[in-house]
Amino acid sequence: MSEFAKLAEGGIYFVGIGGVSMSALARLLSDRGVSVRGCDARESCFVRELRMCGIGVTVGTEDTIKENVVVYTEAVDIHSAMLERFRAEGKTLLTRAQLLGMIAREYPRVLSVGGCHGKTSATSMLAHIFFVAGMAATCHIGGEDLEFGNYRSTGNEYFLTEACEFRRSFLSLRSDIAVILNTDLDHTDCYHSAQELLDAYRSFAASARCVVVNADDENAVKIPHTLSFGLYAGDVRATRLHAEGEKYTFTICDRGLPVARVSLNVPGKVQVQGALAAYCAARLSGLSAQSIAAGLQSFRGVRRRFERIGTFAGVPVISDYAHHPAEIAAALETAEGLCKGTVRLVFQPHTYTRTRDLMADFVSVLKRAENPIIYKTYAARERFFFEGSAPALVSRIPEAQYVQTPPDLRRRLTDELEEGDLVLVLGAGDIDDIIRGLLD
Repeated sequence: MSEFAKLAEGGIYFVGIGGVSMSALARLLSDRGVSVRGCDARESCFVRELRMCGIGVTVGTEDTIKENVVVYTEAVDIHSAMLERFRAEGKTLLTRAQLLGMIAREYPRVLSVGGCHGKTSATSMLAHIFFVAGMAATCHIGGEDLEFGNYRSTGNEYFLTEACEFRRSFLSLRSDIAVILNTDLDHTDCYHSAQELLDAYRSFAASARCVVVNADDENAVKIPHTLSFGLYAGDVRATRLHAEGEKYTFTICDRGLPVARVSLNVPGKVQVQGALAAYCAARLSGLSAQSIAAGLQSFRGVRRRFERIGTFAGVPVISDYAHHPAEIAAALETAEGLCKGTVRLVFQPHTYTRTRDLMADFVSVLKRAENPIIYKTYAARERFFFEGSAPALVSRIPEAQYVQTPPDLRRRLTDELEEGDLVLVLGAGDIDDIIRGLLD
């Protein structure tokens, strides 16, 4: 019996079970016969889905639990009263990342996708490749694939997962194949320099048997690797690109040889890079180029990744999770390619530290938009400080407009929208819920 199987014998209790990754892990364990339940701060679609699967969820906190193992999300304060109480009772406490690493070790082959942007889409692409090819695979992602959500399992030979860099979570994983999509500086509350982040990626790669890197990323390509990909460099490249409605068709060239023609059903050139990364990981796993192409074409997208969610005042609304300057740039480029009028950008900053530390980059990319609307910061785990706030960002962009309530946002959009425009809503906080509440 493995270490994990022994730990799981008495059941596992999840603190923050309604999170996108946590709920996927809870369902995975339940499917494998482990007794699972937990608590979360609020009702959500994930909480409701867990209950439909027979997994008990308490909204709020519990004073006593029977389980000996407690898993908590990194969003929970390690010194919270609940965790301190469980610790005093002698419970075994694991972070989400530690649990993910233990689960991964239960599978013969592990493929993990890391990078500051694009992890969810690339992991979902990889899952579609394996599922269409009929492989016995379990997929865990930090988002919602439009077909299968955040978790799906067709067998236990392969484990496909996102590898999150936040607080060095991905160092708990030991991968057969590790993918590094990019190394842009982010999470400056736990990485104090680009070098610190790069060192973490190096450690992540060093624990893998094979490594796939983005050759267009000047830092990623310096990491020892097995295979590289890119639009402009690398072993695996996309040639003969053609776009219709920002959806790309291209030929995959593997070390100079054209091996497959692919038509993606998701918009944005950035998706081509994700497809190349997924191709590399799948080829190293022994899948054929043609089966990979079929899997990529079956991918229809991920919720909140350039997702058309409806209309406002008759104008189409696109919602995207972009909360880093590089992600904003990619989403804006795609929107501009689709829009006949003006792209009306709504952005909600996510955390004060990120806004402060990447301020110059945020200002540069947001100035590209016409009269961008900046919504009140989503603080997440942080306390307010002006230097990283939305008003501080707006003060550096003369054309920007600050709003802090849904009615303010409704009025601002109503005043500015014209026929042919497109509303692009960006941010990783609650801005998606807010804009959905304003739709026609």
